[in-house]
Amino acid sequence: MIEQLPLYVSLLFILTALVTAWLLLRSIGRSESASLPARLLLFLIPFWFVLQGILGVGDFYHFADAVPPRVFLFGILPVLLLIASYFVFFRKFVEGLSLRALTILHVIRIPVELVLLFLFQSGQVPQIMTFEGRNFDILSGLTAPIIYFLAFRGSKPNKAILITWNLVALGLLFNIVSIAILSMKSPLQKLAFDQPDVALGYFPFIWLPTIVVPIVLFSHLAALWNLIRTNPD
Repeated sequence: MIEQLPLYVSLLFILTALVTAWLLLRSIGRSESASLPARLLLFLIPFWFVLQGILGVGDFYHFADAVPPRVFLFGILPVLLLIASYFVFFRKFVEGLSLRALTILHVIRIPVELVLLFLFQSGQVPQIMTFEGRNFDILSGLTAPIIYFLAFRGSKPNKAILITWNLVALGLLFNIVSIAILSMKSPLQKLAFDQPDVALGYFPFIWLPTIVVPIVLFSHLAALWNLIRTNPD
């Protein structure tokens, strides 16, 4: 944990990360709750929380000369491979996820952006990574309840609204992810040399790139898959 950071910032993010995982698990339908992919998530999510927390407590992710950056190799790549495997091997499970839950989950992007703002004010991330800079991801969180209300008013979800919103919000996610990568102390750094991103390699903020962002990404991809390939209720 970063010593000079106010305790409430860390506590807010810990709560946000836990709620994010809980909302994902809530999206699992009753018919799939006892399935292998559901049980796998129930095991892997707590395991990943603990493992990444342990790695974040030390300086494992702050070896700036590593190529590729350790946070990608040991924190992000395994989750991306897991997400891909669910779409390859567990499509039925993905198609059984609640579209409503996958939509409202994105409200967690509001506290995430507040935490990034607090981290900037404490000198731990650059301003460019906040909504005072070039990060507009908070719009996804603010609009999630509005989209939820508009898209689920009728007997069937409004696919046009949901597809459009998911694509735009996914673009906003890619925007901040690219900014974060280019602001991190590594051979890939191209931005924010005066105040690089240092917080996201430490506990508990390591959970942002390794847990929260992958869950948000998976939620968008699963929603789009169901909207385009199936007829969601």
